[in-house]
Amino acid sequence: MRQWILLRGLARETAHWGDFGDRLARALPQDRVLALDLPGHGELHRQASPASVPGMAQACRAALAARGVAPPYHLLALSLGAMVATQWAREAPAEVAGCVLVNTSLRPFSPFYQRLRPRNYGALLRLLLAGGSAQAVERTVLRMTSRRTDDGVDDVVRQWAAVRAQRPVPAGNTLRQLLAAVRYRAPPSAPVPRMLLLASRQDGLVDCACSHAIAAAWGVPLVLHPWAGHDLPLDDPAWVVEQVAAWLRCA
Repeated sequence: MRQWILLRGLARETAHWGDFGDRLARALPQDRVLALDLPGHGELHRQASPASVPGMAQACRAALAARGVAPPYHLLALSLGAMVATQWAREAPAEVAGCVLVNTSLRPFSPFYQRLRPRNYGALLRLLLAGGSAQAVERTVLRMTSRRTDDGVDDVVRQWAAVRAQRPVPAGNTLRQLLAAVRYRAPPSAPVPRMLLLASRQDGLVDCACSHAIAAAWGVPLVLHPWAGHDLPLDDPAWVVEQVAAWLRCA
């Protein structure tokens, strides 16, 4: 039985996976799927977020040990969560049987303006400084991270706003996560042999060139989605599950 650990990105929590975990579990019925909150977010929103990616990785490892969930793990992680997964595999490769990294970016492989597209700087700054209603904040986040235009968009905003109202994220935690992501430097080679990169060609937050650069440096496979945004598991969860299943069949 494989154990899948799902890790989200900047200022997000386990609830933002939506039904993705259930979809993955249905596709891999012999496997176990568990989503983890990073400290400072979700059920842990009253904690201070670690100011470094290694601190986040260590917290995740400790959380699983406290729950009695023993390795090895398969890590499926998005954006900042993929940095945490990378560090986890770097620190404890014996614990990590494989990694699926989604729409991430890593120093030293890409310049800052690809790692976070400049057109998002103003919106991020406004979210950090001014905030706004939960609905307004989540609509801005969705606009930056998704390419969906279907009738379900308003439902997503309402669901995310409800999550924010129930478990608000202090701006300081978001800032610490952002600084941790900016400062993190990845290893020059893949931390574990079994890795898959997934990226969206139309990602409006992180240039998919970043995933190309990682794949080239590490010699790991990369699969590109044609239209989805940064939040690929939201925009096309079935495609992500399909790519993961195909990757496992090739093992």
